[in-house]
Amino acid sequence: MEGLPKLPGLQIEDHTKQNHHLSHSLTIRNGYCVAEEPACAIGGAGIFRDQAVQFISKTDDPLAYDPILTYGCIRKPQVPPFYPHFVQYDKMILTFRGYFRQQVAELPEDANRIRYVNILYFLEDDTITVLEPQIQNSGFPQGRIIRRSRIMKNPSGEFYTWKDINIGSQLNLNGINFHVTGCDPFTREFMLSQGIELQEPEAQYTHPVYAETIGASEIKPQADGKLRRFLDYQGKVLHFDCVLDESDRPGGTYMTYKLFYYLEDDTISIKELKENREGRDRFPLLLKRTRLEKNLHHPPVEYPSNERDREDRSVDYYTPSDLMIGEIVSVYGRQFLLIDCDEFTRQYYERVLKKRQRERFIFHPPKKVAPKPNIPPYLGLGTPEDSLASHFNLVAKPPKKDIINYLQNVNKYLRYGCSLESPYPEDRNRKFILQFCLSDGTITIMELKIPNSGIMGGRFLTSQRVWKPGCDPHQPEYYTPKDILINSTLTINSHRFTISSADLYVYRYMREHPELFTDEAIDSVRKYHVAEGNLRPEPGETPKTDTTPRQTCNELTELEKALKDTNLCDREKDQFIGKYHENDKVKDGLPGQEVDIAELRRTDACEEKFVGKVSGDFHSIPAKESISPERKTVTFGDIAAEKDT
Repeated sequence: MEGLPKLPGLQIEDHTKQNHHLSHSLTIRNGYCVAEEPACAIGGAGIFRDQAVQFISKTDDPLAYDPILTYGCIRKPQVPPFYPHFVQYDKMILTFRGYFRQQVAELPEDANRIRYVNILYFLEDDTITVLEPQIQNSGFPQGRIIRRSRIMKNPSGEFYTWKDINIGSQLNLNGINFHVTGCDPFTREFMLSQGIELQEPEAQYTHPVYAETIGASEIKPQADGKLRRFLDYQGKVLHFDCVLDESDRPGGTYMTYKLFYYLEDDTISIKELKENREGRDRFPLLLKRTRLEKNLHHPPVEYPSNERDREDRSVDYYTPSDLMIGEIVSVYGRQFLLIDCDEFTRQYYERVLKKRQRERFIFHPPKKVAPKPNIPPYLGLGTPEDSLASHFNLVAKPPKKDIINYLQNVNKYLRYGCSLESPYPEDRNRKFILQFCLSDGTITIMELKIPNSGIMGGRFLTSQRVWKPGCDPHQPEYYTPKDILINSTLTINSHRFTISSADLYVYRYMREHPELFTDEAIDSVRKYHVAEGNLRPEPGETPKTDTTPRQTCNELTELEKALKDTNLCDREKDQFIGKYHENDKVKDGLPGQEVDIAELRRTDACEEKFVGKVSGDFHSIPAKESISPERKTVTFGDIAAEKDT
């Protein structure tokens, strides 16, 4: 059974075997995995040495030693990179010089012409092209004779290679026989590196008949004349950089141009530069090549009046002596400023005209200033500052505030007492308080409440900046503390207010900031407080005294408190205080005025209430005084004394 092949159906397995463990055969030594001979077969059975895999486990065995584990892998020599033929010989050209004979039937003696060419051999693809250098005024077309291509050497299909070309050899290229006479240094060095030594270059061959023809065809012009000038200055052009100012035209600006002066015929052309074509129509030439007159729009008196007379008169044209850097050239009404020229032009002026051109003219065009938009008229909606903010910005923004002034004068107010100038008698006794806010320059007017006057007190003018009368509504001028004086008149919304008094804080603020007020304003406020007794008069100054009996504002408050302790009804109290206000003649507007009780009783239907219905400590006034024909005058002092008794 042991000799049977290991095929399915020929092996007898032990089905009673339960151990199928695989023996350990790998271990790690010095950080490397090393294979070892297994100690037993699968399941712990004995291993047959002749059938087992041979493992090298002994380190002393010379066959088990691997030098790669000790010294590393052996470095192989670096393989040079591979470059294709077309990459290795890219842009490498072999240049040979030669000539060929052209059959010309017009030549009388020898019907051929010598034409010199350059034979170019491209190493990258083994192609050949033949070029003939252009000679000016040669009389026949020149340039490329044979296009770049691979050329066959013989009918068998072989092509020309660089090994077939040498100095002195004959090349038949597309039916034309070329004779090689020389080469450039690079071609000679390359051929020598490839093991080919080129022959010495040959002298340039010139056909005798061709040389005689060239010598006989030379034209000897006169010393002076157009032909002489044409032959001497053909292709010589003076180059100038110039600037055209068109800022006065709609959409115009400063543009640079090139001015060319052709010496062969004294003509001028002006070329438009590339940077001027952005956003404009493309015009290569601003001025076609022509002779340019100097005084085209300002001719002299003797200038011909028609074209027929013009031919008989001499015309003044621009010459090289008129073109100097920094000068202005008039071109049909347009003024060009010359700012620079090239090196050839400078040498021409120094050698021929004995003039020296100045250095480059530094031209700084003025900066573009955007036109300021016209401010629209004020429509009366909101404040002028709000209208301007919506004009300058697409999205309306609130006008900027003076933050520094606000922080310095926050919660600082100047209070003045004022009265209303009005032709109506009911407005004469109205009293107001004008408050000027120093942080934002707004004015607030409050009206004092007077009972039974028919006019409600309270806020007369909300906080706002007030225009001065007669100012421009588009650029208004506002009232400032300099404009508010004692006895001065302010026109606010068609109402005329007369300033009659001021707080003591106003005078103190004026003394701290005299630069914000005029001397007249400070002196008027000081005199008012001296007259009121709030300030001491200066030496030699006599304060104004008021002989009329008057009382302060505090007396009115005390009068109201005293009337609360009486048994008078509310109507009687209001009538008493109203009479007190009507007869007020004090400058400040809130003093106590004498009141006639008898007149009050006669006008009131509640006379007996006032006389008899008084209880408590307040005694009634005697009847003989009440019915006395003489008008008994009772003041606040009398009422207080009566209350005490």
